[in-house]
Amino acid sequence: MASSQNREDKQHIILLPFMAQGHLNPIMALAGLLELRTNHTITIVNTPLNIRKLKAALPPESAIHLAELPFNSSDHGLPSNCENTDSVPPHLILRLIQASETLQPAFEIFLANICGQDGRPPLCIISDEFMSWSVESARKFDIFHCVAGTGGGYGTAIFLSVWKHLPHKKTDSEIIALPDFPGINLHRTQLTRHCKEADGSDPWSILFRKHMEFFYQTDGMVINTIEELEGRALNYFRNEVSRRIWCVGPLLRSLFSPSSSTTSSSCTDWLNQHTPNSVLYISFGSQNSIQLSHMKELAKGLEASGKPFIWVVKPPIGFDVKGDFRAEWFPDGFEERVTAKKRQGLLAKSWAPQMEILSHKSTGAFLSHCGWNSILESLKEGVPIIGWPMAAEQHYNMKYLVDELGVGVEIARGLEVEIHGDDITKMIKHVMDQESGIGVEMRRKAKEVQELIEAATVEDENCKGSSVRALDEFLQTAASHRTK
Repeated sequence: MASSQNREDKQHIILLPFMAQGHLNPIMALAGLLELRTNHTITIVNTPLNIRKLKAALPPESAIHLAELPFNSSDHGLPSNCENTDSVPPHLILRLIQASETLQPAFEIFLANICGQDGRPPLCIISDEFMSWSVESARKFDIFHCVAGTGGGYGTAIFLSVWKHLPHKKTDSEIIALPDFPGINLHRTQLTRHCKEADGSDPWSILFRKHMEFFYQTDGMVINTIEELEGRALNYFRNEVSRRIWCVGPLLRSLFSPSSSTTSSSCTDWLNQHTPNSVLYISFGSQNSIQLSHMKELAKGLEASGKPFIWVVKPPIGFDVKGDFRAEWFPDGFEERVTAKKRQGLLAKSWAPQMEILSHKSTGAFLSHCGWNSILESLKEGVPIIGWPMAAEQHYNMKYLVDELGVGVEIARGLEVEIHGDDITKMIKHVMDQESGIGVEMRRKAKEVQELIEAATVEDENCKGSSVRALDEFLQTAASHRTK
């Protein structure tokens, strides 16, 4: 998006992301857009270790400010130096979210200091959905407040509906209807373990319902999606939450991944050796991994398919997430065979330049956990998705890809699923076939979605896309609050 021609009186915009890479990245991307479109002071507020990570990743020319809130993870029963979900064991994620609420007093001291320095309150606070307690802080200082939805509209809407009503507790059926989302039915296997066990009085229910209440108090929501893609889901928010919605996506940023020019170069060089749409890219995101048995079966299926692949390999569940790469995670001799057949596969250990891989003409499909950032990155490049949803709203994102867009197919569901190499082989061949089958239609539809995304973000003398207009309208609405 290009810079705005009409510059406003300089004010302060505060962004408060949750401490997870999948939440930090889109909020940082939003900060970058705001920096381009306004002359306001943009400040991102977070805990010390996350600020340190973001500081190292900011481009040298950026004027975005970073502010620390004091946080000691060990004070909250968390391991030391754990301030992000990527360094917290899965069973302690809830505790990290709960601990983030203790940032409120320090956040309000920060706001008071800003008010004192500027002689007036900030223009607005944009907070992550998991930091929506900040609406209380905004009210104390008469600041326009907006929740940032870092997920997609469809997945987030279903997520909120399920946790609000717990409809699976009111039926024994495997098929579950949502009382406030007509026409949407879930299968019981699309519910996470925490959700299946919830009864309304459990810690997860209490947490999510408290944040839902904050949604009703905020002045609006900015969502990381495209208006033209998610009309039905956006109507859910407009009807149920009754707040202004601005679709400003896609909010994509690859700056906050570990920098590795060597890895980037090796991936690009390897992709250059392959024909268009021939390579399968596999990654389960910054926080997810699979069982050891799943990893072995996936390796068998990939090898038997004969299709070239790039696989971002992380330690399987139960192994040290920061531990060394081990050959025992794969079938005997797998790594050696892949290395020997240089064009067959590339094993990227822990990280790969995802945006560069997805944008390369040789990449034909993405085997993904269906996190929303990964989905947007894939669809922006017109790459269809083979889904293996595991947690959070990923099951609902997968449903959206299959039922609403027709750009995805599900290969497995959850972490307890049984999966076999033969089934993986069949699915890969089915999707990667360039002559017939579902893969051809998925690629066609993915290209149509790519065109919608491009149209939403276009800006020239004669036209502004819907996401560009939405961001401008958001800024105008925030400014009008100050003049009241």
